[in-house]
Amino acid sequence: MSDAPRIDPNLLGRRAFLRGVGAAGLAPLGLASLLAREDGGAAGLPHFPGKVRRVVMLTQSGGPSQLELFDPKPGMVERAGEVIPESVRRGQRLTGMTKGKPQLVLPSRARFRRRGESGIELSDWIPHIGGVADRIALVRSMVTDQINHAPAMTQFLTGNQLPGRPSLGAWTSYGLGRISDDLPSFVVLITRMQRGSDQPLYDHYWGAGALPSEHQGVRLRAARSPVLYLDNPGGVGREVRRAQLDGIGALNDERRELTGDPEIEARTAQYELAYRMQASVPELTDMSDESDETYELYGPDSRRAGSYAYHCVLARRMLERGVRFVQLIHPDWDHHSRLTSWCRMRCRDTDQPSAALIRDLERRGLLEDTLVVWGGEFGRSPAGQGDWQSLEAGRDHHPCSFSLFLAGAGVKRGVVHGRTDDYGFHAAEDPVHVRDLHATILHLLGIDHERFAIRQSGLDVRLTGVEPARVVEELLA
Repeated sequence: MSDAPRIDPNLLGRRAFLRGVGAAGLAPLGLASLLAREDGGAAGLPHFPGKVRRVVMLTQSGGPSQLELFDPKPGMVERAGEVIPESVRRGQRLTGMTKGKPQLVLPSRARFRRRGESGIELSDWIPHIGGVADRIALVRSMVTDQINHAPAMTQFLTGNQLPGRPSLGAWTSYGLGRISDDLPSFVVLITRMQRGSDQPLYDHYWGAGALPSEHQGVRLRAARSPVLYLDNPGGVGREVRRAQLDGIGALNDERRELTGDPEIEARTAQYELAYRMQASVPELTDMSDESDETYELYGPDSRRAGSYAYHCVLARRMLERGVRFVQLIHPDWDHHSRLTSWCRMRCRDTDQPSAALIRDLERRGLLEDTLVVWGGEFGRSPAGQGDWQSLEAGRDHHPCSFSLFLAGAGVKRGVVHGRTDDYGFHAAEDPVHVRDLHATILHLLGIDHERFAIRQSGLDVRLTGVEPARVVEELLA
């Protein structure tokens, strides 16, 4: 890593450049409006023309069961109740919930059939995703290093199991900057479940790490005030707030000139963005202009504020208005018991709106430069947890093989990549590590993951880390 070119966060960005020469000085070059819209990107990026301009990540937190949704294993029916051989397991670590217990084969509770002209086999539990089978690239050979939720999700979203590294959305925002001046470049939406969820979701999943704080994800809530602390206090109008920000900005500029601290500029940028968001966020979250046909497309939950379906509609609105990276998080995919009912409930929450988002983006011309990613931090074990014959049976965590899919700009349509073994235990062909997924997403954005690094604690830090990572060329259109 010592020879890899680095992006130094202490370098002055394009905003400082604009302050120095003024927009008028750039006008003859025709660059003023471009730099004002695509503001804040790192120097030298993109490395090459990217096919993707925006990303929406449909994060299914808890580990969706690939064996019930994406990876049919009909041969497991004949092996039902048998112990998974050690030659198959190969010493794979188990969680404390199933360690020391017989690993008995649990066949899929779902039925699969071929979908679309591509003939991809998908579960009857996700019929709407099946309806867009010809638009997706399905990866059945995903692997990760982590077997527990928090480190696995941390790695899935930041590239490292330890908290504190920049998230994928933050890297994207930092590298390419904002598209819109009036909305954040990275926004997070977390489903408000109708029942309580015991699955913690940590802020570092969308944090900026050592990057300037303006690149961390901004969480929008299903509440009267979607963004905390955005509204002015009582009695403070727009004119007063504007005067306050001008005064604070002048003081910050003096301090930045004295210390060279880039975080001061980041804070000023956040103050200014918050001021503009006071006008843009209410318009964004006012769904009254959405048609009945749109709500029907996204399903019955799409009118309920805070639901996954509602957030899919909101995500489309954000992408239309220039948000660079939108991350939806839907919890409770943790099927340790009641697999049939529990997993199907999450499918009911997410199947129709996920497919609808792809269709909606396509018909509006947005899918041409938007990447959709659907997946969770790991999969589920081929062994049953509890009595495999009971409807109460579930599946434990499984990092050795899981599935996710991509759709949209730059990826092939109607294809399956990779294969698991006959038990669905290990990736048998073309494994794709989480690092490879990150390298591929960055590539689609026009970024070479090996050349995209920052200096942190004396080290060159990359999203893809120091271990080998590759762009999965087989997925690229």
